[in-house]
Amino acid sequence: MEAIGRPGSTIGRLGRRTSVLLGVVALVAACSTQGGGGTTTNPPASQMPAATVAATPAAPADVTLEVATDAELGDHVVGEDRLALYVFLPDEGDTSACSGECAINWPPLTGDVATGDGVTGELGTITRDDGTTQVTLGGAPLYYFIGDEAAGDVNGQGLQDVWYLASAEGTPVGADDGPPPEETACTGRYCY
Repeated sequence: MEAIGRPGSTIGRLGRRTSVLLGVVALVAACSTQGGGGTTTNPPASQMPAATVAATPAAPADVTLEVATDAELGDHVVGEDRLALYVFLPDEGDTSACSGECAINWPPLTGDVATGDGVTGELGTITRDDGTTQVTLGGAPLYYFIGDEAAGDVNGQGLQDVWYLASAEGTPVGADDGPPPEETACTGRYCY
């Protein structure tokens, strides 16, 4: 004969089910309206199931921005595969001035992005005219350059006096303080 409450016994299983059921009923009662006033009160975290209290871990970022150093140009931000990231001087506020052919040659940085050591600018996003979300650093939209093929390449630096490496703050590295040119030009295989 099986003992009452013994693991594996029918009565023991019923006892555990009853305890679980009573726990659920108690939780529902704690969350229900009080006194007919129509308001609900949530129980303190100590009375909530552990799965509800625990925070969901954040998904890892697609790209982590890091700081790289060029012997001539100094520090600048790099993204995926340590490729250089650039800012475009004609961009204003939450609008990218680089679309169409320009965006083919200067692909916008998109996806989930995090900042690594040394990157001090605030991350943000803008919505591009095609509906995609582009990452910004210090308010400046970030771009890769089709002419950079490997880590350490900075072939887009200073092109047409409108494309500059992005600093750790998101400002242009080595740009003059003058206003950006009114127009950009497409020459050869690159649109500047």
